[in-house]
Amino acid sequence: MAYFITGGTGFLGRFFIDKLKQRDGDIYVLTRKGSEHKFEDLQARMGDQAERLIPVTGDLCAPLLGLDADTVAEIKGRIQHFCHFAAIYDLKASAEAQIATNIDGTRNAVQLAEALGAGCFQHVSSIAAGGLYEGTWREDMFEEAENMEHPYFATKHDSEAVVRNECSIPWRVYRPGMVVGHSKTGEIDKIDGAYYFFKSLQKIRNVLPPWFPLIGIEGGKFNVVPVDYVVDAMDHIAHQGDLDGRAFHLTDPEHHSMGNMMNIFADAGHAPRFSMRLDARMFGFIPRFVRETLANLPPIKRVINTLLADMGLPDSVMMFTNYPTRYDNRDTERALKGSGIKCPDLRDYAPVIWDYWERNLDPDLFVDHSLEGNVGGKIVLITGASSGIGRHSALRLAEAGAHVLLVARSADKLEETAAEIAALGGVASIYQADVSNLEDCDRLAAEVLARHGHVDILINNAGRSIRRSLELSYDRFHDFERTMQVNYFGAVRLTMALLPSMSERQQGHVINMSSIAALTPSPRFSAYVASKSALDAWTRAAAVEFSDRNVRFTTINMPLVRTPMIEATTVYNSMPVLTPDEATDMVVEAVIKKPKRIATNMGIFLQVQNALAPRISEVVMNIVFRMFNDSAAARGDKKPEQVQVSNEQVALAALMKGVHF
Repeated sequence: MAYFITGGTGFLGRFFIDKLKQRDGDIYVLTRKGSEHKFEDLQARMGDQAERLIPVTGDLCAPLLGLDADTVAEIKGRIQHFCHFAAIYDLKASAEAQIATNIDGTRNAVQLAEALGAGCFQHVSSIAAGGLYEGTWREDMFEEAENMEHPYFATKHDSEAVVRNECSIPWRVYRPGMVVGHSKTGEIDKIDGAYYFFKSLQKIRNVLPPWFPLIGIEGGKFNVVPVDYVVDAMDHIAHQGDLDGRAFHLTDPEHHSMGNMMNIFADAGHAPRFSMRLDARMFGFIPRFVRETLANLPPIKRVINTLLADMGLPDSVMMFTNYPTRYDNRDTERALKGSGIKCPDLRDYAPVIWDYWERNLDPDLFVDHSLEGNVGGKIVLITGASSGIGRHSALRLAEAGAHVLLVARSADKLEETAAEIAALGGVASIYQADVSNLEDCDRLAAEVLARHGHVDILINNAGRSIRRSLELSYDRFHDFERTMQVNYFGAVRLTMALLPSMSERQQGHVINMSSIAALTPSPRFSAYVASKSALDAWTRAAAVEFSDRNVRFTTINMPLVRTPMIEATTVYNSMPVLTPDEATDMVVEAVIKKPKRIATNMGIFLQVQNALAPRISEVVMNIVFRMFNDSAAARGDKKPEQVQVSNEQVALAALMKGVHF
């Protein structure tokens, strides 16, 4: 007895061949030209039984699977079980590809099985062969399939029709449910089905505690089965007598709603549960044509696609929100009676499935999170690059392979930074400019574009900070003008000059250096905060307008950093603040991850506190305000100042590290 396997190097096929280790006979494996390495992997899995595997070079889309007459004559009469696993299981594949593989490929396989005189054609179909049948789909049902508009459902149904109507040798059909990894090891080699929800659950877990209650969708019924159950059941049924001409549902007797399934995997991944689940059928009173019309409106489609993309879900997941079918598997249970084979409870093996995904298949594992991979060969313009955060960021990015354009007023300091970059083996270009001068911003942008053609990443880092209470500012309106000129007008002017080239290339990233002071009431920094808040608001508006142009905007609400900007306030010398290297880490995170905003936990806490309890936030910051005094420089006293810092002040600064006092 010998076996002929199509799709033997695929997911189900590999596990089925593993199962055949317990049986005798040669195993002929259809191998596509160029995929010999996959066959070698199969041999490695077989261990000391590797010699049982025999490669047969062929093509699923060719007549007789591409086998020549000599090969057919050599194998003819030896095959007892012709097992057809090869198919497209990807809902995102084109209709043409699915027709060629699922329908024409099955027809070619049937013709080869007949030419070889195989004992039985074992066809692996899918529960999708029933379409989106409303009700209970039994194993003896086929023609009753309905709602097969999607090519995946249509081709699965039509390929099974080929077996039923055209196969002249005995046949059996197997319809697995939504197949996931091995229930003992979690092993799987692709992400689809239930796995599409894992990334969303992981993202929720990263920002919310497990006890936090969520609101979700109840959704339709899902039937999830582990691959080991599928191949165990198929192996047993394939070798039983008197079962030809029948279909078998390799499904779980228990169906799980989308909401319940997500809760099971949420428990497995230690993510919050969906305590309240809304039944999508509650919107059933809206006529179907109205729902479809609204869903197909371009703005609605774009919003839906954006939300799905952010959650890591394919468009096809929408069809499962109201999946209407339950699957009866009584014939399968009768065939397996006495074998000890049964589908395990999803709750028991879900932790194994999640763990394998997170360790081996999480998409983030395959994303280049290195700084080198994100800036290598790119042009990065940094304003305020002669000292502080700008200088440290320039050194870090240049060392990672970026061509850094250094911008500042002081040519001497820029030369020093460029020399340090050269010593590190990096590349830097110097541009002397004053971003508070709008004409200088225009000149700078024009020179940069003429020389380099474009800027990949713009970091608006140059800034001016003024720490002075309002009582000392009644006659100093120019404080507000100066901060706005550098922090807002200069940054916007330079960005506006570079945006056309980014938009044209549909590629670019603008990082605007804001402040933690913009997240909460910040006494003594009214001029500074006003300018940074203006830049924050402008950034949010710009991000919306360029969202579809692949131009990203990131705001960094930077805490207090020990740079020359704070040297005038001597009280900061005795207080814990961020180092330039720690601040640079935030810049690096912005470059790599391109988030909308980066802020410290303290900054986020203060923002939430101010939103939920603005009066309390005001009182707390007033107490902080009264604990500290204006500096000598703020009072207009140019004499050196010796400040005695109290233990209470140091303790408060340590508790609220990075906050402006």
